[in-house]
Amino acid sequence: MKGLLLRLSALDADAAAAVRVIAHYEALLSGGAVDPAALVRSTAGLAECPAGLETADGRTVRFGPDGIALPDGPVAVSGSADLGAAGRVWLERPGAPGPLDELVLEWMALAARMADGLPGRAGAPHVADPALVELVLSEREAVEDRARALRLLGLAPELPLRVVAVAGGGASDAGVQAVALLGRSGARGLVRIARVGSLGVALMQRRDGSGSPADELRAVLGERARERGGALDRAGAVRVGVGGAAEPSRAGASWAQARSALRFTVAGDPVEAVADHDALGPVALLAEIPVDRLRAQPDVAALLELSDRAGGGLILAAVAAFCRTGSLRQAAAELHLHHSSVAARLAHAEAALGWRLHDPPDRFRAQLALYARRLADAP
Repeated sequence: MKGLLLRLSALDADAAAAVRVIAHYEALLSGGAVDPAALVRSTAGLAECPAGLETADGRTVRFGPDGIALPDGPVAVSGSADLGAAGRVWLERPGAPGPLDELVLEWMALAARMADGLPGRAGAPHVADPALVELVLSEREAVEDRARALRLLGLAPELPLRVVAVAGGGASDAGVQAVALLGRSGARGLVRIARVGSLGVALMQRRDGSGSPADELRAVLGERARERGGALDRAGAVRVGVGGAAEPSRAGASWAQARSALRFTVAGDPVEAVADHDALGPVALLAEIPVDRLRAQPDVAALLELSDRAGGGLILAAVAAFCRTGSLRQAAAELHLHHSSVAARLAHAEAALGWRLHDPPDRFRAQLALYARRLADAP
């Protein structure tokens, strides 16, 4: 059935076909590291053309769309993706590339970087033993045990470590979503991913000392939304909290920050779906206030009431975008709306809440109330 996808997309290359391509690889990645032969065979069936993978040591794996292995050496490469130290992947389609070949190759390359037995995998994001990850994050275990878990995960005990928490919406597997996001973001350094409870968790170390991956992850969510034709209800179901950098022996502190940051996120908007604890600054202290007290605060209660009205979610999205950008036109551009539509929604909010959003004090008040409302409503 998946082989029908590109045939359908030739007639209508819309978001539905792209969603199915992404779902194919997310399902493939759900089992952890992928066998190279299984990856190439499934890609050839999906694309309905021969597919291949060449490792850095010269080993080649090729399969036809019927699932039969092919001899070494591609015949006519219609598109390829470089894996760096791990080699390359390609499709062999007669004539021009198919409408979704670029997307197929991107995801094939992501899966190939996690494939078992490929050279050059050590620095690529890959699925780790959840028990070891939980041990690193635990603050109850002995420091020696945590250090041993770090070594077994291939992480460096001398480099700062940052924890990223990923929540998948609905039936989404948070671990798979974490793999897909971190892999597509081109995450640099050492990245180990596992599922801990209901969350996907990534342990990240960068030797160059570069900062948070929050902007990179927002960019990936934006790309996914565009691939799905703006279907933010699905692409935006993923939410990400980024903890601050900490000594590996204190990874539990970054883990707590990542989960706290996750409470500030809002599904459905690639910008708001990712929160960086460091970037929140003193706003992060709101997470220490009991939820009942937040809900009882008059501004927060008014926002919660507005969100329950018909169209209330759209009005609050406009308020959030305007508070974030400080510009009606920039807010409209973020929301892909005409500025007059955003202005009308802001007018509804001002009438309901009694704020003048063009006044900096009221805009600050609104922004603070929006943060508090997220915490009051967070899972």
